[in-house]
Amino acid sequence: MGRQGQDRLLLTVEKARPQANKWWTNSGETHDSRGLKHRAKDDTREIPVPRVLVAILRAHIDRYGVAGDGCLFRTSKGRPFSSSAYSAVWQEARRRAFTAEQVASPLAARPYDLRHAAVSLWLNAGVPATEVAKRAGHSVDVLLRVYAKCFEGQRGRANSKISEALEE
Repeated sequence: MGRQGQDRLLLTVEKARPQANKWWTNSGETHDSRGLKHRAKDDTREIPVPRVLVAILRAHIDRYGVAGDGCLFRTSKGRPFSSSAYSAVWQEARRRAFTAEQVASPLAARPYDLRHAAVSLWLNAGVPATEVAKRAGHSVDVLLRVYAKCFEGQRGRANSKISEALEE
């Protein structure tokens, strides 16, 4: 874990290991080590992590350790999990946690949907778009284009903020 703040720690991401067919990777493996998307080769990204999640992450590391390359989650043979393995576990977790109606819905259909939910939450909580974009690894332009619809129902709140600013 990186630097500490008052209510969070900063996790520093240094590289990505996306999965692809081994015919499409430079290494011939299903996971290639790459720099972060849309960033300089050696650039990093700091991600603020709430202390409650840091505690869960540290407990996992204490119990299972990390792979030699720093990966947190791996098979018993030390290899990265495939996307199909993640998907199977995700679908089982949904069946256990959700009602039958929720399982049949698109709610959190994929793990990636949690990222979308987090970015939407931050924007609706009033976090400035520049900060949300930085945390999500987007440009502000892409952020606002993709997430503009999450601002539905905010007119009253926006009007109040404008009124408060004008009264100061």
